[in-house]
Amino acid sequence: MKRTEPKSIAEIIDESMARAGLTGAMAEQKACYLWPEIVGPGINRYTFKRYVDHGVLHVYLTSSVLKNELFYHRSHLVEQINNAVGSTAITSIEFH
Repeated sequence: MKRTEPKSIAEIIDESMARAGLTGAMAEQKACYLWPEIVGPGINRYTFKRYVDHGVLHVYLTSSVLKNELFYHRSHLVEQINNAVGSTAITSIEFH
C-alpha cells in the first residue's frame, strides 16, 4: 500500500462529496443559507420561505412592494450569492 501525505478532515470531506456528486447540491444549500447575509436583516425580515430547485432560488416574500424592487436587482443578487458560495450554484431567482 502506498503511503501519502496526511490530509485534513476538510480535504477528505471535499473529496468524498466530489466523488459522490454532491458538490452542486451542497453549493445550492449554502446559497439558501447565505440569503440573510447577502440581503441583510431588513429584507430578510419579509422572507418566510426559500429553497433551490434546479439552480433557481425561490424566495417567498410577504411584501409585494419589496418583491417588485428585488425583481429589478435579480442579476446583482445572483452574482453576489454565487460569489459568496464560490461557484455558480444559482442561475436565477424567482420571487413569490
